[in-house]
Amino acid sequence: MIAESVEHRVHWPVPPQDGYCVDDLFTLPDLPPHTELIDGSLIFVSPQRNFHALVLYVLEHGLRATAPDEFRVRREMTVVLDNHNAPEPDISVVRAEADAGLEQTRYQARDVHLAVEVVSPDSKSRDRTTKPVKYAAAGIPNFWRIERDGSRTVVHVYELDTMTRAYVHMGVHRDRIKVDKPYAIDIDLTAIDKL
Repeated sequence: MIAESVEHRVHWPVPPQDGYCVDDLFTLPDLPPHTELIDGSLIFVSPQRNFHALVLYVLEHGLRATAPDEFRVRREMTVVLDNHNAPEPDISVVRAEADAGLEQTRYQARDVHLAVEVVSPDSKSRDRTTKPVKYAAAGIPNFWRIERDGSRTVVHVYELDTMTRAYVHMGVHRDRIKVDKPYAIDIDLTAIDKL
């Protein structure tokens, strides 16, 4: 069933009674790029800002530079948490064995060791509350939330407490992120302002 916007004559999919599932996310025609599935609802993202693009560039290259052979760094790939939740972290560090080739469209939560979200104006609530809770419940061991604080890039680092299945805040990094999980990482965040 399709609902039509009178003003723009756009056809919008009407969700099923119990919400969408992961199979719908990958089979519905004409979904915008980077559509996410959260609690059975389709989430469309707004156009990317320059800050977002530059952070992703610096982090992706920094994470790849030191990644051991058992890990792969992936940008904007869907991670299936359960049948009604399939977000698309900005960056994921996944087990190399989970890589299924060039046609792969998703990873399972069990294969993700780090999920990174760069906060945008339209995603503040999802990136600060909804996604971390869901990533932790799915067992993803590490989560980073990245924001702009004035003129500085700030990385909030979280680790999973396996007893509570919740994240513990491990620190705030400005100018440089230097951590040892999921592997030894040292990235100069000031490079973002030089690009």
